[in-house]
Amino acid sequence: MPDQPLKPLVLAIDTTSQFGSLALACGANILAEWPLEAPTGFAHVLFAHLERLLTECGVRLPAIDCFAAASGPGSFTGVRVGLACVKGLAEALGKPAAGISNLQALACFGTAPLRATVIDARRGEVYGALYDDAAQLVMPEVVAGFSTWAGSLPEQGIEFVSSDFAPFREALAHTGLAAVPVRTAPRALAGAVARLAAASLLRGETLDPAALDANYVRRSDAELFWKD
Repeated sequence: MPDQPLKPLVLAIDTTSQFGSLALACGANILAEWPLEAPTGFAHVLFAHLERLLTECGVRLPAIDCFAAASGPGSFTGVRVGLACVKGLAEALGKPAAGISNLQALACFGTAPLRATVIDARRGEVYGALYDDAAQLVMPEVVAGFSTWAGSLPEQGIEFVSSDFAPFREALAHTGLAAVPVRTAPRALAGAVARLAAASLLRGETLDPAALDANYVRRSDAELFWKD
């Protein structure tokens, strides 16, 4: 494998929900991070935003060392839009590409030794996972009812991390973790995605664009209701 730059230039995209973001990072340093909002989806506006970000930062696409996308969980269509964009750019330029879990990205905003990251999965469920202070997975990412998931978590050295914890506060009050602190992460996750991708690249991980895959956690309705 060729030597990797000590501070790789990473372009990251998050289109997994209505509130997305773009980021350009040099190693762990965020050069620019733009929050975006697209109620009707990002497919028709994403490349224009990317072009504007690169122009304002004075960076051309061939200078990017690695492309990264938030891989979900989130909107099934939004996840696919971001991954398709990153995969296409990386393959066209012969560069590595990474897919980073939104739950892992949320863990970057915690301060406790253990970070229970949570996203509203609707239908009375959450996407949840437990990460350590290095954003490494401690307990698997799951989709479950909040109380069921919370009941599986340790009681010490933990905090909840979410961009919007409001839907879960009532349920939290009825668990044994009611005193666990809650940290609010920003909606814009692209910067965290970029940092995690840079760290993966520097560890020498194989970031093959062809291997990029969505992290839906929950199967789509088409899969759930498909019949032979």
